[in-house]
Amino acid sequence: MPFNFLILMSKQGVVRTLKQMSAFYANYTSSQRARIVRSIQMLILPRTASMASVITAETGEKMVYRRYASLYFIVGLPDSSNELLALEEIHLFVEVLDRYFGNVCELDIIFNFHRAYAVLFEVVMGGYIVEGSKNEAIQQISKQDVLIEEVNATVNGQKRDHSNDENGLSYTMQMQLGRRPTKQINHTLSF
Repeated sequence: MPFNFLILMSKQGVVRTLKQMSAFYANYTSSQRARIVRSIQMLILPRTASMASVITAETGEKMVYRRYASLYFIVGLPDSSNELLALEEIHLFVEVLDRYFGNVCELDIIFNFHRAYAVLFEVVMGGYIVEGSKNEAIQQISKQDVLIEEVNATVNGQKRDHSNDENGLSYTMQMQLGRRPTKQINHTLSF
């Protein structure tokens, strides 16, 4: 079941990360994209938790959404798609984000948008779910992180021990996000 788009939006109506944490898989013009975002702001944000999670917008778009804390995960679907399956796919994406970041929050997505996109691209490709296993997705993303850090360390002329990293985040990054890491990475420079 393909998605037409996937958008993460705060409860204040701000599309999150970089310029937009959104992936449009169907061909939309910039004015159509803006109209979709406006219709989401008008139709989905004021809804209560007791209302249905499926909406057909005035533009004809069928949208399925799920709210997690202060973020809405909104998926645009073709007319013939299964809405319940879309809700499960949203939940899969959120669970992978949660495992990767360790209790994901809006700040994780804002300040680590590149990692959020890596999770998105590992789970969803071209509007289709390509990885249904949370563990496999996390393993692949962790391997990518190790490769990126090795390249960065090689460029900077330093070698780094990755054995103390948790959830792919350094001790400093975890402290900046307000987390309580269990291990501190000891960096020793030899001259």
